[in-house]
Amino acid sequence: MQFRDREQAGRELGEHLRILQEKGTLPDPVVLALPRGGVAVAREVARALEAPLDVLVVRKIGAPFQEEYGIGAIAGDDPPLYDKRALDRLGLSEESLAEVVERERTELHRREERYRQGRPAPQLRGRTVILVDDGLATGSTARAALRAVRREAPERVILAVPVASPRGADSMREEADEVVCLYRPGSFMAVGEWYEDFAQLTDDDVLDALHGGG
Repeated sequence: MQFRDREQAGRELGEHLRILQEKGTLPDPVVLALPRGGVAVAREVARALEAPLDVLVVRKIGAPFQEEYGIGAIAGDDPPLYDKRALDRLGLSEESLAEVVERERTELHRREERYRQGRPAPQLRGRTVILVDDGLATGSTARAALRAVRREAPERVILAVPVASPRGADSMREEADEVVCLYRPGSFMAVGEWYEDFAQLTDDDVLDALHGGG
């Protein structure tokens, strides 16, 4: 099974969440997207729920010799959240990654400033926060995001994704009050394999979703 694109995945995920909303389990919702890819999905979810849409910028910390291999993540000004087993396996220390973290933190703040355009971050206290991404593999970025959200004292935190690895989804149950996932294929290599169109989004795409009303 494949989604045509992120928009279709978002509509299907939004319809599933709308049913939960009608049952009264999503009071006072706010949708937070993990940019960039999660924004296109989250926009459709926010439309379905008639809820405000915003972003939570999280940056993956990649291994120095292979940036795509995530060994941790950062959200806001929180300390890095590392996969300790991955560090041990690769013979890395937190101190050796300080330069990588500094670089990713700089990019995180750049994106926050550009996406928010002077708007304050949304108030999450007492609300139902629905954190949305286009998929979930290991869950390192989602875990950092969920912990950052928790510190804002929301009433309920839901992680919502169209597709996830079974292991990744199960590991998030200790972080979120509920994990909503449409598909959990047993054979899971990467999020992109479950989309026909998985083109990379740009900052302008994110801005259009947040401010363009398109």
